[in-house]
Amino acid sequence: MRDDIDGLYLLYFKDIYRFLLSLTNDHYTAEDLVQETFFRAYLYLEKFHAGNVKTWLFTVAHRAFVDYYRKHKRIDVKEEDFFRTRFEQKQTTEAIVVLQEDILEIRKLLKDLPEKHKFAVLLHDFHELTYDEAAQVMNVKKSHFKVLLFRGRQAIRNRKVGEYERRF
Repeated sequence: MRDDIDGLYLLYFKDIYRFLLSLTNDHYTAEDLVQETFFRAYLYLEKFHAGNVKTWLFTVAHRAFVDYYRKHKRIDVKEEDFFRTRFEQKQTTEAIVVLQEDILEIRKLLKDLPEKHKFAVLLHDFHELTYDEAAQVMNVKKSHFKVLLFRGRQAIRNRKVGEYERRF
């Protein structure tokens, strides 16, 4: 069983860490929550039944974050390194500068979204979970998840339009 959790840790550490970092905006808190996630996964590994392990781990991570959030009552969007590693490839200096500007814009757009909308956008658009998987992580029905995702995306679009109109 220990080998199972070690394998899961090696396979999914980066995804879980980035997800939690994007929620906490704090490297140390994200590390603590990753450890809590894999500790909980270890405790309940025997109860896990066939299914998508990645979805299950994101669910465990989400619940660990919710417990943390309830204790600390704060949420914020995250380190730019989360987005940088997501899109980083060998690129020219110009492409990297443009990417960094895009990352800053995305962080700014996500910053003030309601918590559930932010979760929906992060899980589906950045971590590429399916509707079903993301809904399961958030413990909502698929139809409700789609509404949350739509509203999150709509808020981002509205902010972008508002910024564009302010420029001109």
